[in-house]
Amino acid sequence: MRRLLTGCFVSLLLLLNTLILIGPLMVFALLKLMAPGRSRDYMSWAVMWIAETWAEIDKLIFALCIPTQWDIRGGEDLRGDTSYLVISNHQSWVDIPALIQALNRRTPFFKFFLKKELIWVPFLGLAWWALDYPFMKRYSKAFLAKHPELAGQDLKITKEACELFKRQPVTVVNYLEGTRFNETKRKQQDSPFTRLLKPKAGGVAFVLAAMGEQLDAVLDVTVVYP
Repeated sequence: MRRLLTGCFVSLLLLLNTLILIGPLMVFALLKLMAPGRSRDYMSWAVMWIAETWAEIDKLIFALCIPTQWDIRGGEDLRGDTSYLVISNHQSWVDIPALIQALNRRTPFFKFFLKKELIWVPFLGLAWWALDYPFMKRYSKAFLAKHPELAGQDLKITKEACELFKRQPVTVVNYLEGTRFNETKRKQQDSPFTRLLKPKAGGVAFVLAAMGEQLDAVLDVTVVYP
């Protein structure tokens, strides 16, 4: 019963934090939508600051309410004024809060590549757009076989999205496995690894092709839950 009450209380605090900060974030997102040219960059910085503040408050809520012990090793030389590519294993939805715990306000705020359809999610789609998350249109091999003229569009879209990143430091996150790990998926893939699925190189290849010279380092993150 105590765990249930704690879970409900923490969920309520997280929801309140989101509801309070989503308002100003939406205001700056709408201003960015209407702003001309380079003035959009100022709106991006404001949106980024709100997102980082939201993440810091979430960290505080977890620290005060849940006795989680974090063992974070490495990363002493991280900076907020340069760009990184983060690659990580993917085990659960807690992986993203774990990255926030380890990297928020130690590196620039995260950028994830999202499916193009997610831009239509109410409120969140606008927030992700304002945060300059690249929206990707992925084509299957079967579709490209019928429409070869569309080959290479993924890379083109990625390069266009990454043009925005040349004006601001970023942390691009890529989960190489493409999905969360479990034993069933590992067996279906016949993965040669004990704790990992087979890696997919496409996302990393796109990022390196589009902004390789801008990246200062690759951060190889391993998340472990005892």
